[in-house]
Amino acid sequence: MTEMNKNSSQPVQNDTSAGKDKVRSTELARLAISALEDKKAEDVRVIDIEEVSVLADYFIIATGNNRTQVQAMADEVEMRLGKAGAAPRQIEGYQAANWILLDFGDVIIHLFDAQNRLFYDLERLADRKSVV
Repeated sequence: MTEMNKNSSQPVQNDTSAGKDKVRSTELARLAISALEDKKAEDVRVIDIEEVSVLADYFIIATGNNRTQVQAMADEVEMRLGKAGAAPRQIEGYQAANWILLDFGDVIIHLFDAQNRLFYDLERLADRKSVV
């Protein structure tokens, strides 16, 4: 059954695939957060960017104390999301490990050392509402 928009005579699209995608991205975000917490990530933030970006639903931002920890955080996220059937589209910055970006499509994870997190201040780019 097609619903009608209350403000016009145009039909409203019932796109259940968009809802399923959001549920999947929320599930992946929760898995990533769990992985980060297990590796003692600090100041984990989840920012819902769905309404301000077509690139992703969530940015996850976290801090590690040193290069080894930041890499361990990235490894754990990649392993956990991989077990859930999600492969990263791209990973950047792993060797330097001062800012590692893990792009899982609708979930983009930024792992920083403390100095670079302060410098880049990604939280300023979006509404600071945590959702997961």
